[in-house]
Amino acid sequence: MKPLIALLSLSAGALWSYKSLVIDDFTSADGSSQVGGYWQGFTDRVMGGRSDIQAGIIELDGRRVLRMEGDVTLENNGGFVQVRLPLDSGRNGISPENYRGIRIRYSVNRGSGFYVHLRTTGNRLPWAYFGALIPDAQAGAGEQVAEIPWEAFKGEMTALKRLRPANLSSIAVVAAYEPGRVSIDVFHIELY
Repeated sequence: MKPLIALLSLSAGALWSYKSLVIDDFTSADGSSQVGGYWQGFTDRVMGGRSDIQAGIIELDGRRVLRMEGDVTLENNGGFVQVRLPLDSGRNGISPENYRGIRIRYSVNRGSGFYVHLRTTGNRLPWAYFGALIPDAQAGAGEQVAEIPWEAFKGEMTALKRLRPANLSSIAVVAAYEPGRVSIDVFHIELY
């Protein structure tokens, strides 16, 4: 009988690892994410660029969404706007290594060149990250869902060879590298 109980316990644990973990669905009254912490907007101006951003949680068709709008310019070595959520995997109980990647529900209102950027505790320099293009992110396509596996994230300006999800320290939605006016609404973001 004991081996059967052990087998059932293992099966329950294996099934749990395939469920999703909501990072944010933007329903918190105080604006905090589901895992704690607040989204922060910033641009290439932190390094001398000239892009502009407007970001915050808004009401849209009866639900709360995170909207990021801005003007991306490549002037003065610039080229990005982003909203980022700092994470503390050790303190808030997130175990990213138990999931396969990021799932994001979004709608592009204007522009192109949208990415998810991840930082880990191993990214020491402020400009180092792991990035992946949000596939098929097109203006006017309506609400879309993208699943981006950990393997799709490539290191940028980092000596690290591959992403280690267990060390995740932030998630960001970014518009980059393509100049022009951008606008994206994020409805939901989770680990899957």
